[in-house]
Amino acid sequence: MWNTPNLLTLLRIGLIPVFVGVFYVEAPWAPYAAAGIFGLAAATDWLDGHLARRWDQASPLGAFLDPVADKLMVAVALVLLVQADPRTLVVLPAMVIIGREITVSALREWMAEVGARAQVAVSLVGKFKTTAQMISIILMLLWHSPLGPWVYWLGLVLLYLAAVLTLWSMVIYLRAAWPSLSGQVIHARR
Repeated sequence: MWNTPNLLTLLRIGLIPVFVGVFYVEAPWAPYAAAGIFGLAAATDWLDGHLARRWDQASPLGAFLDPVADKLMVAVALVLLVQADPRTLVVLPAMVIIGREITVSALREWMAEVGARAQVAVSLVGKFKTTAQMISIILMLLWHSPLGPWVYWLGLVLLYLAAVLTLWSMVIYLRAAWPSLSGQVIHARR
């Protein structure tokens, strides 16, 4: 249970309050530190899954905590970015991404309850979405750095790409689950 992949996932969760605290520090180094902390968390997201598969250390705890850690970190970062720049331009993709995460999490929970969880496994589109999302947030966190607004705008463009991929992946999951949701397939409840 306390293997390296699970410890990396717990580290990602533990970095959330540190990230929030650094985000609000008014110092020239703070944007870089916040982006670095978020980048470290994003790297542990990839690394924990890679190590769990490579070292055959997948566990029920890890399977539960990994998506929770991802969603918490991304949702917190998006809320902070919206608070810092509450324009509709930023709010819309943040709403789409957070709304999709809630919808897909509920869908996966329901599909697991009816014994059809494998039908809504992570897709390749979901992996591209996660990558675009992580890079966009890192770039947007650097808005107040000397790198300037162009980095923020590039991040915002990637955030819109992530929002489109988010909707696309949600449609894929909903289509896969539709026979169960519509009652066309009857599953025994466990």
